[in-house]
Amino acid sequence: MLNQLDNYYFSKPEPEQSCLLFLRKHLLDYSSQIEEHWKYTTAFFTYKKKLFCYFSINKKTKRLYIGFVDGNKIRHKDLVDEGRKQIRVFYIDPNKDVNVKKLDDILNLAVKLY
Repeated sequence: MLNQLDNYYFSKPEPEQSCLLFLRKHLLDYSSQIEEHWKYTTAFFTYKKKLFCYFSINKKTKRLYIGFVDGNKIRHKDLVDEGRKQIRVFYIDPNKDVNVKKLDDILNLAVKLY
């Protein structure tokens, strides 16, 4: 029987499922201080026990993204606010290889906040 987190990933159609599973592994491998939780009906990640980022799909555009909780404190050209005050999002195209360098650049900036 799948838990809520596994069900979240395995209920997604391809290629979103494979992309999310890759991102999950990448985040968890990035730092031993990143932990995964089921919060707000999505996969949520904490860093040093503080809310860090989460996966979501934009309801209007159907685009996959990682939302960074303190994204307003991160300066990176690929993070967009879309009218949010605190959260900034990094869009990912599941039909293409994830740009790991850009993602790691954002993660490096994000972990410095903690």
